[in-house]
Amino acid sequence: MTAFPPALLQGYRAFRRGKFASESERYRTLAEQGQKPEVLVIACCDSRAAPETIFDARPGEIFVIRNVANLVPPHWPDGRFHATSAALEFAVQSLRVKHIVVLGHGRCGGVEAALGSSAEPLSPGDFIGKWMELLAPAAEAVGENQWMTSAERQTALERISIRYSIDNLRTFPCVSILEKKGRLSLHGAWFDISNGELWIMDPETGDFFRSSPAPE
Repeated sequence: MTAFPPALLQGYRAFRRGKFASESERYRTLAEQGQKPEVLVIACCDSRAAPETIFDARPGEIFVIRNVANLVPPHWPDGRFHATSAALEFAVQSLRVKHIVVLGHGRCGGVEAALGSSAEPLSPGDFIGKWMELLAPAAEAVGENQWMTSAERQTALERISIRYSIDNLRTFPCVSILEKKGRLSLHGAWFDISNGELWIMDPETGDFFRSSPAPE
């Protein structure tokens, strides 16, 4: 039998001695009373862009959905399996979150795959390719811009994907109704892995502005 990854065991032991020890009462309360996060973060599954780490969140503070390229599909109740839609439904309808943040990041592999239309599928199922078809029109338009460098095209599509996902969130009745009532707010953000910068999307213009790391 293959041994459990030693690095994970070491991390768990450090967690027990450190964070769990200092937050043991909070964990006990969460276990007894359940979770009541006010924020849902929809993020990429990239190991370099964990929302709990970026936002220094305590246990129970944020509910997180992660998938390739932090995409939200349109509302499409076709009877098939929809993991992101199911988690979104739970966060909005059951947990009653007050904010939804779509968090993109730099150097996203999913976005890179969307721009590289000639890339070979990783498996016969081509699950990534089919998932990234959600961004196909935008990827085609950005990819055809010869005045942009490859890095500029990558960043542009990463940020477009955030706006796209926010638009798709509004196709879900449970989201659009609550937003119109002022009980739910939608936000976009982009994290630069290389320098740790967080860029916040202006809800009116869709432009991104660098967030100050310290209160002004």
